[in-house]
Amino acid sequence: MTQALLRVQGLTGGYGDVQVLWGLDLEVARGEIVCLVGSNGAGKTTLMRTLSGLIPARAGHIQFGDVDLSYANPERALRAGLAHVPEGRRLFSAMSVRDNLLMGAYLREDGVGAINADLERMYVHFPILKQRHHQAAGTLSGGEQQMCAIARGLMGAPRLLLIDELSLGLAPAIIEQLCDTLRGLHREGLSLLVVEQDVATALELASRAYVMDTGRITRHGQSDTLRHDPAIREAYLGAL
Repeated sequence: MTQALLRVQGLTGGYGDVQVLWGLDLEVARGEIVCLVGSNGAGKTTLMRTLSGLIPARAGHIQFGDVDLSYANPERALRAGLAHVPEGRRLFSAMSVRDNLLMGAYLREDGVGAINADLERMYVHFPILKQRHHQAAGTLSGGEQQMCAIARGLMGAPRLLLIDELSLGLAPAIIEQLCDTLRGLHREGLSLLVVEQDVATALELASRAYVMDTGRITRHGQSDTLRHDPAIREAYLGAL
């Protein structure tokens, strides 16, 4: 594997008195798509929130490039180049699609021209958003809202995009369209860490995957290897 962009070591975290993450180790290389899979309640969303600074780590280390994000807040994480598309999309529902996308660029300092160029790039990757750019985000379909949430994250010009529950509640055709778009963005150099409950979709999208259970990484490896692992097939893909 090439040089790690994100390296997580011994990470623990949770909410109040409840510990959810138990000593996690995880890496994402530069230019890699990695998926994180597991059942409901495994701790996937907690991990994503901890990586992006939405909740504080209790122990362990988060290294992102040459920046230590172990105890960073969301602003520091985003400035470092790590953007988070949260579970449930969390759009500004009363604001237009265009204004939602521009909100993703609120920390950028590279000028209006660069931001407008990226806005047009989002419209190329997600043409429906250009058609809907004056429409209130809350009136979009579920698939369109997910496109808007991903595009808003990309407007922060991240080096690594975290996507929590890529396909939740979406039709198969929309999921395939999103995966194709993410592959295109990956070819442009974007690194991705994607949480996905649909293990078959995850293993098709990513080159590597981590399996979480009760706040721990229980398996990890190349997607092709995990796809043929009897334990993974029995638990997530249907018994052999």
